[in-house]
Amino acid sequence: MLIISIDPGISGSICFFKDGKILDVIDMPTMIEGKKNKRQVNGSQVYNEISNRIKNIDKKDIKVIIEQVSAMPGQGVTSMFNFGQSFGILKGICSAMQLSMYFIRPAKWKKYFNLINSHKDASRSKAIEIFPYFSSNLSKKKDINKADAILIASYYYETFRLE
Repeated sequence: MLIISIDPGISGSICFFKDGKILDVIDMPTMIEGKKNKRQVNGSQVYNEISNRIKNIDKKDIKVIIEQVSAMPGQGVTSMFNFGQSFGILKGICSAMQLSMYFIRPAKWKKYFNLINSHKDASRSKAIEIFPYFSSNLSKKKDINKADAILIASYYYETFRLE
């Protein structure tokens, strides 16, 4: 089974995970939009990245796991709208590709890895601990979103097999 886990948002990541191993992790494809040069998720590129990796795989053997995001206290209306728009783009792409989607709240996978109330960089440390062979790809602070996508995939892989 191929697991495609997605940490949504402009600075998010997409992880391709199979049989307990990381195949690849990419930064969320983005593009510049409008007069203010704001970034937004590049839906066309997301589609290309996913479709290129699933060409020879039966869609029944693919699970897309998207972090279930919601509004957070202190975030502005515009940023939340943009975040929701990114989430909707990802859901739409996966729906159009007829891929099975599952949504996991951050608290659920973070609790599984004992990351509740930990510092933001803790997920990167945990991903390096679990997948040391991938540590060179998580060497920068900005790789936190890649680590989140990896841990979301790992959480689903480990808990899905238990059911």
